[in-house]
Amino acid sequence: MASISELRGRFREVISSEEELRAVVGEPPRHSVAKVITAIDRIARTFIEHAPFAFVASAGEAGLLDVSPKGDPAGFVKVLDEHTLAIPDRLGNRRLDTFHNVLRNPNVGIIFLIPGVTHTLRVSGKAIIVRDDFLRDTMKVNGKAPDHVLVVGVEKVFAHCPKCMIRSGLWQPDTWGDPTAVPSFAETLVAHAKPEKSVDQMQTIIERGNKERLY
Repeated sequence: MASISELRGRFREVISSEEELRAVVGEPPRHSVAKVITAIDRIARTFIEHAPFAFVASAGEAGLLDVSPKGDPAGFVKVLDEHTLAIPDRLGNRRLDTFHNVLRNPNVGIIFLIPGVTHTLRVSGKAIIVRDDFLRDTMKVNGKAPDHVLVVGVEKVFAHCPKCMIRSGLWQPDTWGDPTAVPSFAETLVAHAKPEKSVDQMQTIIERGNKERLY
């Protein structure tokens, strides 16, 4: 693990102030600054209700950041009111990284994505973990409620411009390349976790989990 001083030692021109950044990039246009709002309005609500995928960022006690992907049928994140969101926690690997972090540091950031839409929605605020039945019951899929819900008190909301989506070609299949060139999840687990199982055995476990532990 490289320290900050070791990283700095590898490069000649390391930026250390906002003034240095602005000298190259300049100031943001007024609309980029003014677009930040502090509540979920009609436009933001509509985006969230149509989003089947989101990334949730959280920070642990020591400040180390984590980003967790969340996906479900569109509208899985509930807008409880203009200042409150609720995100179901479905069955997963039981690591609970986001929850561990929130118990120590409640600050979270969320990016919502909609397939085919090139701009995204960013939300940040403070979160708690709840198990209230009245809320969990509204999030049932196939008759199964989530064990926990991440409830976020919204503090900042804004739309993110489409340039990164356009550059990446994220929604353009003809730019995607060959997915078979990427190691499978089973190969990755065997390489990183060193289980006493073969790639084929891990693949069988993954496929069983995908069928039996989605909800």
